[in-house]
Amino acid sequence: MKYLVMVQGSQVDYEAMVGRGSAGSPAWNKADLKTMFDHMNAINTELTANGEMLDGQGLAAPSTTRFVTVDGDGRPVVTDGPYAETKEVLAGYWLLDCASLDRVTEIAAQVARCPAPAGSPEYAVVIRPVDEQGPSQD
Repeated sequence: MKYLVMVQGSQVDYEAMVGRGSAGSPAWNKADLKTMFDHMNAINTELTANGEMLDGQGLAAPSTTRFVTVDGDGRPVVTDGPYAETKEVLAGYWLLDCASLDRVTEIAAQVARCPAPAGSPEYAVVIRPVDEQGPSQD
């Protein structure tokens, strides 16, 4: 079964990782970043060796986001960046092929144990099964 495993964050967290901390998200230093990347790379190495990794990526800061809708005539309407009220956004993901929900839950727990500076916000790791068949009314 395929699963999308997602980690969340906010613009404030991205700022903290480049050394610009705030009350809700303390500044990271180079050692903190290295520890985080070492942790994530170890997970990626394990998943690749097990044949479970299909894809995985960290995403650029939310400030680089572009929202596209269409107007009444079908023309694109583009808005840059997340809205101010946006609290959490997708920060990165893994697309995995795992034998069971229990296995992907083990992986999500590994991800959730990622080291971060004291006082950093904690986010749930989200698991979503991939629906390869689509909805059915049968």
